[in-house]
Amino acid sequence: MHNYGYRNSYYPTLWDNYWRSYRINAESAIQIALSQVPGQVLKVELDYDDGLLVYEIYIRTTHGIYEVNVNALTGQILKVEKEYD
Repeated sequence: MHNYGYRNSYYPTLWDNYWRSYRINAESAIQIALSQVPGQVLKVELDYDDGLLVYEIYIRTTHGIYEVNVNALTGQILKVEKEYD
């Protein structure tokens, strides 16, 4: 059986470093989201949404909880949605 390098420890590190160097950081994403929806940040997640790397930022306001999606590569706000639980 041949090992083509896909399962060594270098490959995941290389991929992780790629995304770290070509995306905005979480603090920048939070500031962008807060400029659109002022409030208290409850949670920040980094996830894929329709093939894009996206920060999902949950913000509590006096009107409820909002989810703000920020493109992790460009910093563009993709979606602002009020959460209904």
